[in-house]
Amino acid sequence: MRRIVFVLLLTALACSGGEKSTPVGEQPGAAPEAAPASPEAAAATGTVGETITLPSGVKVTHRVIGTGANPSATDRVAVHYEGTFPDGKVFDSGDATFPLNGVIPCWTEGVQLIKAGGKAQLICPPQTAYGERGQPPIIPPNSTLQFEVELNKVL
Repeated sequence: MRRIVFVLLLTALACSGGEKSTPVGEQPGAAPEAAPASPEAAAATGTVGETITLPSGVKVTHRVIGTGANPSATDRVAVHYEGTFPDGKVFDSGDATFPLNGVIPCWTEGVQLIKAGGKAQLICPPQTAYGERGQPPIIPPNSTLQFEVELNKVL
């Protein structure tokens, strides 16, 4: 069920074309749009075990350095992932394909630093995840989220 909810969320975001819209009644404090990772950051993929902290607060810790290309914010990617809360409770996992600019800002920023074939942990502060609104009933407001992400392919 959780996997279906996550895939539906990814699909809804992908259908928006990554464009920011302001629906009537939108709650203040919604997560901001993700900025593309800087070319310097994308070039500095890092080493296994190294944690890179981006200006937004997103933390990327490489588990395996891939041998393929880094995706750009506008690329479609195929990933395998597991999402947990800081206490280790899993809220979602699975395989997904989506435009990188059609998901939460943490993913847009962080996955750009993973080379195809690589694996990394993303730690997403609330403002780069679902912010004050959360994603009820699964993700409470102002939640820090952790993801183990394997970038299978840049499409």
